[in-house]
Amino acid sequence: MRTIAHLSDLHFGRVDAALLLPLATKLRALAPHLVVVSGDLTQRAKPAEFRAARRFLDTLPQPRLVVPGNHDVPLYNVFQRFLGPLNKYRRYISRELEPSYIDEEIAVVGINTARSAVFKGGRINEAQMEHARKLLCPLPEKVTKMIVTHHPFDLPPGHDSRELVGRAREAMKLFARCGADILLSGHLHESHASDTRLRYKIDGFAALVVQAGTATSTRARGETNSFNVIRVEHPRVRVERFAWTGADFEPADAAAYEHTAEGWRKS
Repeated sequence: MRTIAHLSDLHFGRVDAALLLPLATKLRALAPHLVVVSGDLTQRAKPAEFRAARRFLDTLPQPRLVVPGNHDVPLYNVFQRFLGPLNKYRRYISRELEPSYIDEEIAVVGINTARSAVFKGGRINEAQMEHARKLLCPLPEKVTKMIVTHHPFDLPPGHDSRELVGRAREAMKLFARCGADILLSGHLHESHASDTRLRYKIDGFAALVVQAGTATSTRARGETNSFNVIRVEHPRVRVERFAWTGADFEPADAAAYEHTAEGWRKS
């Protein structure tokens, strides 16, 4: 079995500092095999915000897989936004924008969906799809395959389809060919878990979508700060949400899923 801690939308520059130590302490106690952070480490991509994010990441268990979000691209400095949009991310967080982690049970591939040309939206391009294909397609079925992006491939009820990552349908067809199992994302500051069968009608394929809320931002948009813990024992997955109670992060809800001939379904 593998345990993955999934955090998103830290937004240093607009964090609730009281959450940082309890969050790091809880994650160390959970002892995950991998910590995933799906973007928006900062609020306005300022050096001080990236430094604070780096200090926090260094308190978390390793290994860690981190991808950028749209807030990690400078908003108001046009020169930096278009000529070096993720230079500060590379300097303070990681030079690798699309990291991966693969062992005998899980394969996790990060994809950078942040773009300079749009303020909030994101996109996946053909080169990124090909990169994911090369890593995931050769792996055996017993390996649970995951994609990590900041922008989502599916949405909770009530959201506009324009919030989906650009070229989502094309990417999903490739993911189906490679047997991608789980899509991890953030961006919406809303926790959600479901499968893709309603939005993407692909015969014999339905991936599990796991959306993380914001772990530490004061911009919680009506939802308590939280993170996900994903326990993988192929062909079964359990998704737990840990929510802030005012004193600690505690289990709030959970759901179990199983892989069938038609893809992932709630069990």
